[in-house]
Amino acid sequence: MLAGGDGPLFDALLEKGVPCQKLKKLVYPIDPLRDWLAFREIRKKLLELKPDLVTTHSNKAGMLGRMAARSLNIPAIHTSHGFLFSDSPNSPRGLFYRLMEKIAARAANRVIAVAESEFQAAKSLNVIPAARMRVVHNGLPDISFPHAVNPAAEPPCLVMVARFSEPKDHLTLLQALDALKDKKWHLTLIGDGEGRAKAAKTAAELGISERVDFAGVQEDVTSILSSSQIFVLTSKREGFPISVLEAMRAGLPVIASDVGGIKEAVEDGKTGFVVPSEDINALQDVISQLIEDPGLRQSMGEAGRERFLSHFTLEKMTEQTLAVYRSVLS
Repeated sequence: MLAGGDGPLFDALLEKGVPCQKLKKLVYPIDPLRDWLAFREIRKKLLELKPDLVTTHSNKAGMLGRMAARSLNIPAIHTSHGFLFSDSPNSPRGLFYRLMEKIAARAANRVIAVAESEFQAAKSLNVIPAARMRVVHNGLPDISFPHAVNPAAEPPCLVMVARFSEPKDHLTLLQALDALKDKKWHLTLIGDGEGRAKAAKTAAELGISERVDFAGVQEDVTSILSSSQIFVLTSKREGFPISVLEAMRAGLPVIASDVGGIKEAVEDGKTGFVVPSEDINALQDVISQLIEDPGLRQSMGEAGRERFLSHFTLEKMTEQTLAVYRSVLS
């Protein structure tokens, strides 16, 4: 594996015996000179490794990796975890990223989209030819939980797993809960980021601080999910979020914004509720329904787990991904 940056992922992969090499020139912000040097670094590594197939992830690494592979006539497959142009395709930012992806798409034999919504966005905007794209939803391994999950337990604990940034829109959730002070509930917010201080200030101003736990980054998210009763994700933008699948795997009802591929995971009214993004009243209504109805929480959670097992396991994702790899190599 070749990757930029640093962090615990490298150590985890090395512990499992996965060979990893760090790309020193690959940095997050756009920097033409550094990006050119990163392209040369990737190309040099590919010349040394002589792979039969290059697979790329993330936006900048995906572009540079595809271009480097094409320059060496090595087949390449890119997996997009959310096109940067899909939420505002006609804005200056959206037009720029549409152009960049259109160029990079020419260097890939296939592009895997993690949601049908992403596939349709790229197709309708003529960014990537439909014949070159495939949809493979994210998947997770099934696991054993530390104790029995009980969505019907009282009082219900709501949980949201997301970094504190503007697109995740924690403030809408806090404002929705402000109108439900008369009901019994507790909220756990897992994650960190530049927006955490503002969210904490908002909770204090609304008078709900004592009922909101800012848990920070947690290594054992599974235990917290399995001790919770309702999962919430109020994002303004998403591709196909892993956190929703983690909640379904744990047997929790899911409340999520109608963005990206959310509706492809959550069956509205059956495994949870899908509400318009930034709609405080709609969010408040469905949270209230689940707080007041333990039986509904239980039935939706069970239906969500069944849907996870039938559609979103690691085995299913691996099988579909390998089929794309084999089609390119053949």
